[in-house]
Amino acid sequence: MNQQVQLHLALILFLPWFAILGSLFWFYPRQPRTRARRVFDVTSLVVAVVAFVIAMRIGYVIAEPTGTAGNIWRQVVATAGGYAAFLGVMTVAWFLRRRWLRRLLPN
Repeated sequence: MNQQVQLHLALILFLPWFAILGSLFWFYPRQPRTRARRVFDVTSLVVAVVAFVIAMRIGYVIAEPTGTAGNIWRQVVATAGGYAAFLGVMTVAWFLRRRWLRRLLPN
């Protein structure tokens, strides 16, 4: 397998799932849909994908092929670390946005 494809395999396989999670983050809650909210959402999604790529690359590099698992272990570590980074950033962004919208909207 091509080295670049092997390095980015986790990203390639997770892109559909990230599209679903990103869409849910983007569309809910539906209101208010201000310019500041759109900027925050786009920034959050970009930071989450960048965090995924960084964590994925670090995981791929530091993982040592072990025993019978071989190189697949690198993919497992890269995927797990990258997914954790993506979800971590999105969780923090969700709580920050929720807190921000509570202050913005009257009760």
